[in-house]
Amino acid sequence: MNRRLFLKSGTMAMLSLGFAPSFLGRAAAAAGARRKLLVAIFQRGAVDGLNMIVPHGDADYYRLRPTIAIPRPGRDPMGSAIDLDGFFGLHPAMAPLEPLWDNRSLAIVHACGSPDNTRSHFDAQDYMESATPGVKATRDGWLNRYLQVSSGERDPLRGVTLARTMPRSLGGSAPALAIGSVDEFGVRGAADAFEEQYEGSPDRLLSAAGNDAFAAMRTLQQVAGSPYRPAAGVQYPNGAFGRALAEIARLAKADVGLEVAFTELGNWDHHVNEGAVTGQIANRLDELSRGLAALAADLGDRLADTIIVTMSEFGRAAAENGNGGTDHGHGNAMMVIGGNVRGGMHGAWPGLGDAHRFEGRDLAITTDFRDVFSEIVTAHMGVPRAALSRIFPGYRGMTAPGVIRG
Repeated sequence: MNRRLFLKSGTMAMLSLGFAPSFLGRAAAAAGARRKLLVAIFQRGAVDGLNMIVPHGDADYYRLRPTIAIPRPGRDPMGSAIDLDGFFGLHPAMAPLEPLWDNRSLAIVHACGSPDNTRSHFDAQDYMESATPGVKATRDGWLNRYLQVSSGERDPLRGVTLARTMPRSLGGSAPALAIGSVDEFGVRGAADAFEEQYEGSPDRLLSAAGNDAFAAMRTLQQVAGSPYRPAAGVQYPNGAFGRALAEIARLAKADVGLEVAFTELGNWDHHVNEGAVTGQIANRLDELSRGLAALAADLGDRLADTIIVTMSEFGRAAAENGNGGTDHGHGNAMMVIGGNVRGGMHGAWPGLGDAHRFEGRDLAITTDFRDVFSEIVTAHMGVPRAALSRIFPGYRGMTAPGVIRG
């Protein structure tokens, strides 16, 4: 079910309820246009970026990790890093992403993260989702502020998270939806959410925002009218993460007006028995990479208008601990995937030598995560640079890492 078909079949249903929603008028005007899409994926728990994007050309990496380092490319028949540029490599469990690297649809920013030095999961996640490092009083998230700044539309389907609770990054005054799946978003659930959101409005049933909420509900009903079938040959990983990515592709291809989608994959906090080419991190990276590769393939030609960005609250200590794991660190790696991406490695590598590590123990940060976010919202989503201060208050960038072609 695409937007044009919904407009044809759904308008009379809305009018029969006494509504003439502004959502439908906007949809009619935009039915032939394809919006830019941003898919944000949070790796909660602080992924070990050094074993995800392996600096196999840095001898100190192997000195600091005698048992959990990923072997240099081709050095171990049991598995070794997949070489990218002679210095960096992918963890071998991330082989599904190698074709995206080869066709220049994958950009990686290493030594990236927050200028705040907290090692608290809660605080660091809050700072990354609010995009105001060190400031706890920020009320809304950066993705919601993008929705506020980029358009006056109050279509809740512009921002959707595939989860049962709204993430910090999408919370704010712009309407957004948190749904477990399209199929579960029934009339009763949508009506309850509507009543809660507009409780106290003197004329809420006839308000433009109210009309839009019901229009969004009806749109999702139409999308859920038949089972979703990914593109030929695409297979998402089993589990909640794979299902969430499939739902994002479903909404993107249904042309419901989606601009921002959010989901997450947790359990990256590997203090004990992290593993190397096999083990806990390998299993997690396998699920992540198979999911990302499936989403990119499922989007097909829509990938040209899509950016997928991964993030995690902070990295891990450069040296392994006594339990075969890694403790909370600082710098990390982000991945950016899309048809308009300038593939390759980005950001300055500070090195892992004793004199170069942050506080003597962690990968130092050379790229502020807001540099990546701000480049995405300007160069890809089309927000004017003059509006950046409203999306990223207190940010004095931007030093664009160059991940988006423009």
